[in-house]
Amino acid sequence: MIADVHGNRLALAAVLAAVKNASPDLLIELGDAVSGPLWPAETFEMLASSGAAVALRGNHDRWVAFDPPEKLGTTDAFTRARLGAAERQALGARPMSWRGEGILAMHALPEDDLTYLMHEATEHGVRERRPAEVAAMLPDPAGEGLVLTAHTHRARLVRLADGRLVVNPGSVGQPAYKDTDPYFHRMEAGAPHARWAMAERRGPMWHVTFHAEEYDWEAASAEAMRHGRADWSQSLATGTMD
Repeated sequence: MIADVHGNRLALAAVLAAVKNASPDLLIELGDAVSGPLWPAETFEMLASSGAAVALRGNHDRWVAFDPPEKLGTTDAFTRARLGAAERQALGARPMSWRGEGILAMHALPEDDLTYLMHEATEHGVRERRPAEVAAMLPDPAGEGLVLTAHTHRARLVRLADGRLVVNPGSVGQPAYKDTDPYFHRMEAGAPHARWAMAERRGPMWHVTFHAEEYDWEAASAEAMRHGRADWSQSLATGTMD
């Protein structure tokens, strides 16, 4: 599973090479595919040819696809200007969630692409939600043993009381960011590697492994700086934010 590529074609290329070597039966992409001050159009084409069986819509995909340019933030406006109408339409046509093969997958929540599932931003910082809190936010299970979510860019695995595993694979292309909603907070991987995860069904159980791939993050950082984005440049080079 891959998520939060955010237009970073260099990170995506490294991850897709690792995924190809692993030969999974199913590749699921959890959204926020192309929005970033990097290579939106090139990343879109790379994802379109990746062989992903499931490609979901994240909040940035939604904004780029549907919002008028004057309502977009700097990053999404940059992205929209570099995509054609057909590409934006394809992003907008992605579903918010998917169920199949014993899996429930979504960008954040099935009908909400903005609310963190596995983390909570508070006035005291970011906290990890307890398994019972995570379970309370999910719809009733419909046979799935594996729940996939993204959005926070932080890799995490939680086992619920009913045995379901909830997995966030981390971000392929943006290892750290800052936000102000609902409180100022930082999400930081702490390293610049491109993240993804692999889930393998073993009888009734799922086995999950997390991966962190090296790639030329200095080149990605330089591309962000070339577009005047020192914040992204730091994130890409270090996995941290000021």
